[in-house]
Amino acid sequence: MSPNGNGRSTAVYALTRQGAELGKTLARRLGGTLYVSQKLGDFCPNTFHSLPKLVRETFTFYRRHVFVCAAGIVVRAVGPLAASKTVDPAVVVLDQEGRFAVSLLSGHLGGANELARECAAVTGGEAVITTATDTAGIPAIDDLARERGLAVARAARIREISGALLAGRRVQIMDPDGWLGEAVRDETFFIDVEAADAWDAERPGAVVTHLRDGAPRAALLLHPPCLAVGVGCNRGVAGSVILARVRGALERAGLAEPSVAVLASVEAKRDEPGLAEAAGALGARLVFFPAAELARVAVPNPSQAPLEAVGTPSVSEAAALLASGGELIVEKRAADGVTVAVALARGPA
Repeated sequence: MSPNGNGRSTAVYALTRQGAELGKTLARRLGGTLYVSQKLGDFCPNTFHSLPKLVRETFTFYRRHVFVCAAGIVVRAVGPLAASKTVDPAVVVLDQEGRFAVSLLSGHLGGANELARECAAVTGGEAVITTATDTAGIPAIDDLARERGLAVARAARIREISGALLAGRRVQIMDPDGWLGEAVRDETFFIDVEAADAWDAERPGAVVTHLRDGAPRAALLLHPPCLAVGVGCNRGVAGSVILARVRGALERAGLAEPSVAVLASVEAKRDEPGLAEAAGALGARLVFFPAAELARVAVPNPSQAPLEAVGTPSVSEAAALLASGGELIVEKRAADGVTVAVALARGPA
């Protein structure tokens, strides 16, 4: 059976009736969708004949996967689909008694370690975590990034940072706006680097930045969700055109696309499918503001054209500023019926 399209984040799979009973409880408590073997069709409407075939369809559809069955079955089903720690979803496997919840794939960035703990809390069982930093009681930089919504670039550097911490070496953190919070202020594990010229090229570390290449080449890059892109557009402009204009603006300014948290426009454009398409491609939240609210925002480049069209002298710049609550870092630029501006929020709200 194909994914049912309800947009939930968690899928739960069971092969036996006892497993299905546990799976039903897990799906309810985790807010997920339950899939059961075809022989249990009287138990649940979402059935499958072949688990590997179903998982090929659901693997990227859901962010989290919970299997109530033998671990070997899961390994054979998901193994060919695993790509990398930056994109793989969380995979957890439980025995049908619920005694053990094993974090199997994407423990940190995908959140499988946390999912295993959630499952164990539901069943009264034990979460089995095998990632080295967790077993050693050492903070994991990719876990910290995921918890705070930071996107990872140069993911290969994660291993270097974890290896250094496991070896008892402190790692560098450059996080001027405090996105990683107090956890990285622990001087047992981390060195707070305030400026690029203080960076030690011989020591692993991570830099939190909204810039695409805003760090030494040896550093892990963590991109915070701090950019708001304001967009004004003509009626009927295609999503591909809007997306190309947004990406062009980001590239010219050296900004990291994963840092785009919001795409914003005027309320009159709420029914434009191109905006929704572009926001979806960027993984950004789409917001709209009333023209009167936009009109009250001071912007560097007001214009008569949007005032006559939608009732505000600025759409892109004003929307970016309102959505971010910060400062304008890319002034509006228009082409192909699309106007784009970018604003930056300094630090987590």
